Amino acid sequence: MTAAAERTAVEPGAPDILTVAREQVLERGEGLTEPQVLEVLRLPDDRLEELLQLAHEVRMRWCGPEVEVEGIVSVKTGGCPEDCHFCSQSGRFPSPVRSAWLDIPGLVEAARQTAATGATEFCIVAAVRGPDRRLLSQVKAGIEAIRAAGIDIQIACSLGMLTQEQVDELVAMGVHRYNHNLETARSHFPAVVTTHSWEERWETLRMVREAGMEVCCGGIIGMGETVEQRAEFAVQLAELDPHEVPMNFLIPQPGTPYEDFEVVEGAEALRTVAAFRLAMPRTMLRFAGGRELTLGDLGAEKGMLGGINAIIVGNYLTNLGRPAQQDLDMLRDLRMPIKALSETL
Repeated sequence: MTAAAERTAVEPGAPDILTVAREQVLERGEGLTEPQVLEVLRLPDDRLEELLQLAHEVRMRWCGPEVEVEGIVSVKTGGCPEDCHFCSQSGRFPSPVRSAWLDIPGLVEAARQTAATGATEFCIVAAVRGPDRRLLSQVKAGIEAIRAAGIDIQIACSLGMLTQEQVDELVAMGVHRYNHNLETARSHFPAVVTTHSWEERWETLRMVREAGMEVCCGGIIGMGETVEQRAEFAVQLAELDPHEVPMNFLIPQPGTPYEDFEVVEGAEALRTVAAFRLAMPRTMLRFAGGRELTLGDLGAEKGMLGGINAIIVGNYLTNLGRPAQQDLDMLRDLRMPIKALSETL
């Protein structure tokens, strides 16, 4: 069966999935089940606009019009011991990325520049399996320096898998959100990473949630997963109930096992975003890596009107994004207000 035929394969006489979703998700706020998400992912291109409109209505009803803007910076780049097949920062692959550390003044300046865009979130990221004492000490010093500089921005971290003691340390530092992506469906994960398990990632997220930090967890679309596994992943994320889900699209990186993978086609990417919105009506969905390559400028606007309500501005960890002002101008043109900084900072 071709991909197009697969997308239209529904049981004769079955109720229309978008009609069902309008009543179930838009009216009652109940996310779609795995079979329902799969049906949405199989919708033909000629129903894409209808799907995006419904996803936008769901976002507006259950999340509101505000958009959260975030910047990210890598405090430790490259040299990671894990073998995530999509990642140019793995020390196991002959990619051009080499290990480097960002000093405290550089971290503070990155936070200042991020805040100047109007962003309310600044995420400190490190390419590691999990943080050692040196890294945690640097993160603590960096957060203290950002606060001492009077930079009004919330701090998030993404430092790999954690122990309970490390979770508690981050809470004490004032980190309000932790990012740790599950990356893909549980059934597909062993094909993507072999040096640790999906369950290990889930355990870190459980500890983070129980400690009171917000959970940020998403993944990457286009890593060889089937459409069924995309539906599986959406529902697994819904079960986790994260505060935020970053939506990344694979950027094939030179030197990695995925360097020859094809980029996700634009309509497919938008259909996936909308399906994830219908699976998680109250969750923050954030445009992250790969959107520029997959969607282009027009696609970004379509995504903002198709379920997305958060965005990373500027560059990513090892890839260029587009100028922050371009995204801010887009939000202004769409009349989408930027979320104000929480008073609990």
